[in-house]
Amino acid sequence: MTGYQRVRKTLTFSNPERVPRDLWINIDTISCSKADVEFLLSKYPTDTAYCQLNSDSALPMHKTGSYPGSHIDEWGSLWYVKEAGFIGEVKKPVLSDLGKLGNFKLPWEVIKKRDFSYVNKMCESSEKFMLSEVTARPFERLQFLRGSENAYLDIGYGSKEFRKLLEMIHEFYIEDIRGWCASDVDGIFFMDDWGGAKKLLINPQTWREIFKPLYKDYCEIIHEAKKFAFFHTDGNVEPIFGDLVEVGIDAINSQLFSMDIETLASKYKGKITFWGGMNRQYPSALGVEDDIRRDVMQLRPALDDGQGGVIAQCQWGKDNSRKGVEAFFKGWLEPMLN
Repeated sequence: MTGYQRVRKTLTFSNPERVPRDLWINIDTISCSKADVEFLLSKYPTDTAYCQLNSDSALPMHKTGSYPGSHIDEWGSLWYVKEAGFIGEVKKPVLSDLGKLGNFKLPWEVIKKRDFSYVNKMCESSEKFMLSEVTARPFERLQFLRGSENAYLDIGYGSKEFRKLLEMIHEFYIEDIRGWCASDVDGIFFMDDWGGAKKLLINPQTWREIFKPLYKDYCEIIHEAKKFAFFHTDGNVEPIFGDLVEVGIDAINSQLFSMDIETLASKYKGKITFWGGMNRQYPSALGVEDDIRRDVMQLRPALDDGQGGVIAQCQWGKDNSRKGVEAFFKGWLEPMLN
C-alpha cells in the first residue's frame, strides 16, 4: 500500500493496514543531525510529503522554525529571530496604526508569481500523500499585521476598520487556497493557534461569530476541488473542537495531551482524523523512550481502532533525540496492551 492510499483510507475510515506516519522537523535538527534524519526516514518512512514552491522538490517532512536575524515578511512587517529553529516575533507590525489601512496593499504578487508546474511534477512522481505549504492563517496574520495586543483589542471592539482588514486577509487566503486547489496536491494545509495551556485564547462565542465562517469557506473550496482539509492549531481547543469538525476539516493537528483525550475520542472519533500523537506539553520527554511509549499507549486505545481516523505525527526539535522519535513511531506498530 502506498502512502497516498494509506492516508486516504485513514481519512475516509476505510481500514488502513497501519496508522500513517507524518514528521515535522526543526530546521536546526536537519542541519545538526542530518545522518540521524536520514536513518530515521529510512527505518520509518513517512506516508506524507510537503510540496515546496521555492524548489523542485517535495520533502518527506514539514520543516519548522527560522534562522536567526531580522527580515521583513511579504506583508511588510519586521521580524526578529533570536535563535535558530524558532519562528521569532514581529518587532514592527506594518499596520500598528489601523488608520493607515486605506493605503495598505495586499501582497497579491506572492500569489500571481507562483508556478505550480514543479509541484505537479513532484505529485506525479511520488506515491506519498502530498500536502501543500501552509496557506490560510487569518488570526495569526491579524497579529502579524497589527501586533498581538492590538489584534485582541480589535476583536474586542469590532470596529469597521478591523472588519475591513479581516475581510481583506480572508479574501487573500481564499485566492491562496484556490491556487493550491488547482494544483495536484492531495491536501491543503492551513492553521491558526487558538488555544492557551488551559483554555481558548478568546471567548468561544466570539470565535464562532468572527472566525468560524472563514474556516467554513476554506473547507468548502477545498472539498469542491475534491481535496482534503488539514488544519493545525496549538493549545487547548476543546471548546471549539466540535465546531472545527462541523465546518468540514478532515484532519486536525492539535495538542491532544492538553485536552481530555478520552472525551474527544468519544465525541469525534469516526468524524475526523486526529492528526497528531506526540505529547508536546513536555518537549523534553521526547528524549525518554519509555515515556514516549507510555504516551502512545495512552492514545491508541482511545483513537486507534484499526478503522482509520488517526495519523501518527511527530515533531522533532533540535534538542530531541533520534531514539525518542524512533520510540514514537515504533509504539504505533506494537500490539496494544489489554
